[in-house]
Amino acid sequence: MHAAPLPWYRQRWPWLLMIPPLAAVIGGIATIVLAVRSNDGVVAADYYKRGLAINAELSRSERAADLGLVAEVQAGGESAGDSVHVRLRAERALPAEPVLRIRLVHPGRSGADRVAQLARVTADPDGRSAEYRGAWEDATELHAPVAWRVLLEGKEWRLDGGIAPGEVRAFRLVASR
Repeated sequence: MHAAPLPWYRQRWPWLLMIPPLAAVIGGIATIVLAVRSNDGVVAADYYKRGLAINAELSRSERAADLGLVAEVQAGGESAGDSVHVRLRAERALPAEPVLRIRLVHPGRSGADRVAQLARVTADPDGRSAEYRGAWEDATELHAPVAWRVLLEGKEWRLDGGIAPGEVRAFRLVASR
């Protein structure tokens, strides 16, 4: 006598054959949930104005290169205090800037950027160097292991560059074309 065959749900082959379609259905549902819950924010309504602003920023960087600007920055934070000291040197006479702004831009989180307003402390009579001091508005996580992007801005010029993790206490920015 032959044993009665097992019903289909007791055999392993139907279940093994159902795994790939089931995985595809679960993956599709997960994709739909992510698509509905997240905002991609790709398109900006004012894209033309943003493009014009980028061109203005590029001209400010070119102005810094024309002046031959070099900035030496010493920055504190948390345990070292929240002070920022910038020594600015140029090949040509600097525009009279009573206030500068320095920004440390976080590479991954826009809310983690750090900003300081710097007031001019001294300036050479020939106008080729000046010193500025200020303080970070928020110095928390300033010394985190982050490769910050640095923007040092006056009204007519802009220096930008990047610093490696751990270099936030002392670094140098040089204008380049």
